[in-house]
Amino acid sequence: MPTLFRFVVTLAVLAGIVYGAMVALVMFVEPKQAELSVRIPAERLNPEKP
Repeated sequence: MPTLFRFVVTLAVLAGIVYGAMVALVMFVEPKQAELSVRIPAERLNPEKP
């Protein structure tokens, strides 16, 4: 029984660390927003039929 308890506690500690890391990412990392434009050649928009 102590082995099972130690395993569950270890999993709980690891889950807490992962959860804390996710919360830290949400709180401290700000995503950069950038405008994106992609040119599409006219040949791809209107392909000629054989």
